Amino acid sequence: MHSADISRHARQVIDVTQGRPQGCDPSIVRSWQRCLEDYHLDPAHTVAPTVLEHGRILEGRERLQQVLHIATHEMNSLHQQLSGAGHAVLLTDARGVILNCVTAPTERTVFERAGLWLGADWSEAREGTNGIGTCLVERQALTIHQDEHFRGRHTGLTCSASPVFDPQGELLAVLDVSSARHDVSRQSQFHTMALVNLSAKIIESSYFLRHFEDQWLLRFHLQAQSVGLFSEGMLAFDGEGVIVAVNQSALNLLGHVRGGLVGQLIDQVFDCPRDELFARASPQASASWPLCTRDGRYLFAALRGLARAQPAPVSVQPDPAPARLSGICLGDDALHTDFRRALRVFERDVPLLVNGETGSGKEAFAKAVHLASLRTDQPFVALNCAAIPESLIESELFGYRGGSFTGARKEGMQGKLQQADGGTLFLDEIGDMPLAMQTRLLRVLEDRLVVPIGGEPQAVNVRIISATHRNLLERVEQGSFREDLYYRLNGLEIALPALRDRSDKSQLLDFLLAQEAGPERLEIDPQARRALLDFSWPGNVRQLRNVLRTLAALCEDGRIRLQDLPANLRKALPKEPEASEHPLDEAEKMALLMALELHRWHMTHTALQLGVSRNTLYRKLRKHGIER
Repeated sequence: MHSADISRHARQVIDVTQGRPQGCDPSIVRSWQRCLEDYHLDPAHTVAPTVLEHGRILEGRERLQQVLHIATHEMNSLHQQLSGAGHAVLLTDARGVILNCVTAPTERTVFERAGLWLGADWSEAREGTNGIGTCLVERQALTIHQDEHFRGRHTGLTCSASPVFDPQGELLAVLDVSSARHDVSRQSQFHTMALVNLSAKIIESSYFLRHFEDQWLLRFHLQAQSVGLFSEGMLAFDGEGVIVAVNQSALNLLGHVRGGLVGQLIDQVFDCPRDELFARASPQASASWPLCTRDGRYLFAALRGLARAQPAPVSVQPDPAPARLSGICLGDDALHTDFRRALRVFERDVPLLVNGETGSGKEAFAKAVHLASLRTDQPFVALNCAAIPESLIESELFGYRGGSFTGARKEGMQGKLQQADGGTLFLDEIGDMPLAMQTRLLRVLEDRLVVPIGGEPQAVNVRIISATHRNLLERVEQGSFREDLYYRLNGLEIALPALRDRSDKSQLLDFLLAQEAGPERLEIDPQARRALLDFSWPGNVRQLRNVLRTLAALCEDGRIRLQDLPANLRKALPKEPEASEHPLDEAEKMALLMALELHRWHMTHTALQLGVSRNTLYRKLRKHGIER
């Protein structure tokens, strides 16, 4: 941006904050006033954002390790749904520091030039009004479009951000999609905002479910078919029936504030004896049942946990391999054979190399092998070699001793190899590991010793499963992959089939739909099934799961029809599609319903959150046939 444009933008900021708003969004005006009066920032300031030291970035990533693991797949999916070009998908911590970024490799320089670096601090106090920082302050989803940024140097960006809350209602992270394209209109961001909001809710719900794996978890909604969907209420309680956490949807459904629920006994909230409630629990919570609150609200609920009437046996459990295997191989005989071969060599400490297209289920296959092995109770640790910047991968893999470099934590940090001690280390996209790291990894595999940065050698007992979608032999010939490491990792190579080549595609479709639908029973019309089975699925199982998740979330009558499918899937049928439909219309409808439910159908508040006028909101409700 030229200096004259920056000066013009700075004058606009001053005019607005001095009482001449010219139709500006109130949240933008509030943010600009904070920037001037509280943070004493200069809108014409052109210095690049502050970037944290290497050690502090690692510390932040370690602190949010579980969130990063959950969010990585969702971020890749979101980037794919946005058609990739011109977008960066970012995840920050609660301070506004960027901890992960997904973008096209060819566009990385463009976004780094805009200041979107790993470790960059995009808090409002540092960078003024922006999607990430203002979302943290306002604690709600919002879009900051070009000139709405405080600093003139950021007006080339358009950012849509949504908060991710932890089970206690505290800000955990921010999910943001930023575009550096100048032709992005604010209206077009409505679709992007819908997808960002949905992805943030999925990350939030997944984190809640995983965080309370060892607690009783009550899932409920006003409609039975909505139990298991992203809008469900979730309430965790301990073995005494004391409520330990609730999500925002639960508070909305129950009409309570968080402080009024946490710490209460479960039977003080619901009109159901505690023993009867515990007796209804099941490990999968696949069926919902009516439940009434103490103040007369009728809900449908499912309880995850071990029923008190059937205590967990203390005897040795049978081999869990068949149950876990069923979700990986289903009816594909060749895949069954490969799984049995992989398990046999893995038990003899032979490294596995899993090859397959992106999204074909390489990590799921590796985890199934680990769970079916004698190491099932030991850690399974995954590291995506392509998702971690080259400057951080050494610390992530090998760890470091406290004080070994500027910014290092005083107590140091365990690397992935040490975290996996006694269990399995899964190295995804091994073909993208830097050459220097390949040399160190080979030494670990030979000596079974890990040397943290600045530390002493430590023995590790770890088994390795690697995965790649690349041809490693070609990379060996090109000199980008060590030949000796290739033969060391390739004890047995398993080639996972692409989804289009699987013989059990129809069975897999039903299996994944059942997983995404939860307790709800969904049926697929013959034409819709044909379109789903005929589609080429370039994103493989991951793409199929994402589509089914959306279909399950939008299905209202238990039946998925051809017209419910995205337009590109309907084109898989020989006949012409019925009508052209934007594939993001479904996400727009979902975003509307989420915002309406959050604000209890208060139209003014809903319109403010979505960044549109009340007239536009009503027009969109009519477009999607949404009525209260």
